[in-house]
Amino acid sequence: MKLLVEEVKNRYLSSMRTDSKTFLEAYLNNASPTGQEVQGQQLWMQYIKPYVDTFITDVYGNVAGVVNPDAPYKVAIEAHADEIAYYVNYINDKGYIYLKRNGGSDPLIAPSKRVNIHTEKGIVKAVFGWPAIHIRPREKEDAPTLKTIFLDCGCETREEVEALGVHVGCVVTFEDEMMWLNNEKYVSGRALDNRIGGFMIAETARRIRENKIALPFGLYVVNAVQEEIGLRGAEMISRRIKPNVAIVTDVCHDTQSPMHDKEVIGDISCGKGPVLTYGPSVQNNLLKSILKTATDKKIPFQRTTADRATGTDTESFAYSAEGVATALISLPLKYMHTTVESVRTDDINHVIDLMYEFVVHLKGNENYSYF
Repeated sequence: MKLLVEEVKNRYLSSMRTDSKTFLEAYLNNASPTGQEVQGQQLWMQYIKPYVDTFITDVYGNVAGVVNPDAPYKVAIEAHADEIAYYVNYINDKGYIYLKRNGGSDPLIAPSKRVNIHTEKGIVKAVFGWPAIHIRPREKEDAPTLKTIFLDCGCETREEVEALGVHVGCVVTFEDEMMWLNNEKYVSGRALDNRIGGFMIAETARRIRENKIALPFGLYVVNAVQEEIGLRGAEMISRRIKPNVAIVTDVCHDTQSPMHDKEVIGDISCGKGPVLTYGPSVQNNLLKSILKTATDKKIPFQRTTADRATGTDTESFAYSAEGVATALISLPLKYMHTTVESVRTDDINHVIDLMYEFVVHLKGNENYSYF
């Protein structure tokens, strides 16, 4: 039995080093709410520093590790660094705290969760309170909403809360941390959307440097901020870099778990590889090139579609400046915008494989124009 377990672990972790796993855990467990990503960005920069030549940053916290910064042809591989959160919005006379969303936080998952309130005095611990089921029988209208969820930090007056350093505008993040499931077949936790993307682009850069690949172009490994409130970070840094090609990576919905409508969302499965998107913001010639790479290198992949927009940083890159040839490589994920977002380890490895193989075979003079 022990031998079988080790075989399973090796199958899923064949290309994930101990150092990579250590970074992944630290990076996912770090809090980087939208608008306050600096701590996570510092962790990411520290990890990727040996694999790039220099960094560019901006006043809102966008970061790009750059290889060959003087090269005229520029290729960007991108993820976003921020996670959904809440803001303290109101403290009542009895010391209960009411919130405003920072990104797409779901009030339904809040009751009974533990949180960290980030203050200038440090972390203040609190819980989402909720009345017991036998005290208040559940009715349809009792579903948790922003009007009904509240935080309790063990205080009984507004003044007591404020004495801890809590004020309107403090950011609130969930306390939950990363864990492995089923002998490390799955990674689960909060903020995989999309710090798992930051991990994958960092690993791509690591593999390029450690394999001593001499790229004939500038590679920009971009970790953008503020995606969760409108793709704002990518909007800024894409205009600064002005790449010739951009590969965005984010997560997408696994539709095999219960309560998904495949006819609407599509048929996407964890364990079947990266997901390639067809849509208006995805440049078709670039997409064909990535599909060819996946086929030639025998990397499993899936397909999905977007109508007006992918809802990712793809749009910010594609429609920046005079237009950038952009494609999206997504990682299938279960339970998006919860504290138990879950992905397959082998899917992570296959996304890294696909980005690596595509990037290292570019010549640095590709023109994906239709004309």
